[in-house]
Amino acid sequence: MWYKIIEIKDWFGEVTERYRLIKDFNRAAKYAFIQGESPTLLEAKITKGDSLYKHAFSKWMASGFRIRALTGRPLEKSELIEIGRVILDNEELTRKLITLGWDTLEVHSNGGFNGAKWPLKEFANIGGFLK
Repeated sequence: MWYKIIEIKDWFGEVTERYRLIKDFNRAAKYAFIQGESPTLLEAKITKGDSLYKHAFSKWMASGFRIRALTGRPLEKSELIEIGRVILDNEELTRKLITLGWDTLEVHSNGGFNGAKWPLKEFANIGGFLK
């Protein structure tokens, strides 16, 4: 019975870590925008994700990491890709997202309905020693 308490504690710890990463990302994005280092205010949140991008550590629900760019206009596809590349080119961050159960990176603007998405596992250089 006691092992169940440990499992519950571990589950809550992992959930807390996921929300802490979201909070830290949003805080850093806000300060970068205020200081003029970023031309666009970004906001991250947890979404459903794409079931086609699942991996062994994916959360059953809420496996998407969505970044919304607050621009006041629909962004071009190239602009969405540029924002996504900032995350995907950071291998350490990509691996952290994977270990916390995310499998999909989504980037959307606050205007329009189009967005871009990527499977995180393809950008983490996983299994490099096995090849």
